[in-house]
Amino acid sequence: MSERIAHPQLLSKVMSADEAVRFIHAGDNVGMSGFTGSGHPKTVPPALARRISAARETGREFRVGVWTGASTAPELDGALAEADGIELRIPYQSDPITRGRINDGRMEYLDIHLSHVAQSVWQGFFGRLDVAVIEVVGITADGELIPSTSVGNNKTWLDLADRVILEVNESQPLGLLGMHDIYYGTALPPDRRPVLINAPGDRIGQTTFRCDPEKVVAVVRTSDLDRNTAFSPLDDVSRGIAGHFVDFLQHEVRRGRLPENLLPLQSGVGNVANAVMAALGESDLHGLTAYTEVIQDGMLDLIRSGTITVASATAFSLSPDGAKTLLDEIDDLRHKIILRTQEISNHPEVIRRLGVIANNSLIEADIYGNVNSTHVMGSRIQNGIGGSGDFARNGYLATFVTPSTAKGGALSCIVPMVTHVDHTEHDTDVLITEYGVADLRGLSPRKRARRIIDNCAHPDFRPMLDDYLERATAGAWGRHTPQLLGEAFSWHERFMETGTMRPESAAAVSEAEAVVTDLLEG
Repeated sequence: MSERIAHPQLLSKVMSADEAVRFIHAGDNVGMSGFTGSGHPKTVPPALARRISAARETGREFRVGVWTGASTAPELDGALAEADGIELRIPYQSDPITRGRINDGRMEYLDIHLSHVAQSVWQGFFGRLDVAVIEVVGITADGELIPSTSVGNNKTWLDLADRVILEVNESQPLGLLGMHDIYYGTALPPDRRPVLINAPGDRIGQTTFRCDPEKVVAVVRTSDLDRNTAFSPLDDVSRGIAGHFVDFLQHEVRRGRLPENLLPLQSGVGNVANAVMAALGESDLHGLTAYTEVIQDGMLDLIRSGTITVASATAFSLSPDGAKTLLDEIDDLRHKIILRTQEISNHPEVIRRLGVIANNSLIEADIYGNVNSTHVMGSRIQNGIGGSGDFARNGYLATFVTPSTAKGGALSCIVPMVTHVDHTEHDTDVLITEYGVADLRGLSPRKRARRIIDNCAHPDFRPMLDDYLERATAGAWGRHTPQLLGEAFSWHERFMETGTMRPESAAAVSEAEAVVTDLLEG
């Protein structure tokens, strides 16, 4: 244990999780470590959930605010939500129990750009941060903290919390020491200075966290693993999307709009993102870099192969096999990966300077290029905006990828008007589905609509979209961005009523067109 906790004063504060949660009180705001299921505290949150449930059995109300870097895992979000112990959750979540509580109106949720969180907390908009619960790999003899597999907002939590509880996770490799770059030069206006990152591999900070030992009230030992979730096997749709994305990048290189080694890549999380990384590995592109939020299996493979020479992020999101690879090859990977605080990994100034190529997923896009990343049918939160807005608004290229349909083909991901706007048409450069690429740069709204329908919409829904655009262009109150307001959301209403966006008339039109096509070709 002394190898992991080399500071005598902090070693004397080792206790169980059930003892540690006595320092968390009803009504506290608690800053938890964690980002995409990695580096989150794994022992204290379940103990806190037990304490909350016990308090409720005696008739006492016990709820806390939970602030993290991004999504965590069932033993944090799930356990606390199940105990009905979360008053306010920020800034991003992906837990089904938490999602249900939010959509039932039983939990307050603030969805916020990830680059804005630290600034908003420093400005006091969410109230006082009472407690920080942070996973670390170890504690040095001088009290410095070795970060774990995610950084997120941990620096801010450690700086601002009145009390700090540390979880020392002995399953995380000590070899992580040296991979992180923790920058202590941020400030609020008018005292800000330029963030001097000119390439993804630049280091501007230190490898450890600072924390006043006097603020640490408890140290808890754990050896639980990250939420390492296996990814689904690549299917034809994800491969098709990935192929179109890589073809588009190669086209941009040939046109001279991108250098041969591209520009730094940012990739969202999920199976399509992993498929894109796999397609890049099979291409002739090389010498690439990444300035992103999260490193998944696909990007880890590109780093190991040398296709990506350096990657900057704030967290890992790996499968069990990917996590084992990281552990086995940590001594080599430590020099090719940099983990930063999310206020730097998502910093608009740096993203704009580096010219990042942003690639993110969506729930739906409309025919003019507005993107909904967060809400199903306009009102039900799925996960949150995360960092997609940081990169889409500030990147050199803002690309969004999606299958053309969802729910077994019952729902079109290209619609007349999105029910919730996270990224406006002004921040969307390129849309990609398994059917093709819609490069929207330089196009007026009606031309954007034509290109999106022709290149990205599923063939079964194109006649409906064609019909809508034609009637909107002829009869809308304004013709710049034609919309029929009384009809724009009828697709969504039909889905909520019947479980499909496909009306019988649309199916009949599609069938009739197929018959005509067969006759003409035969």
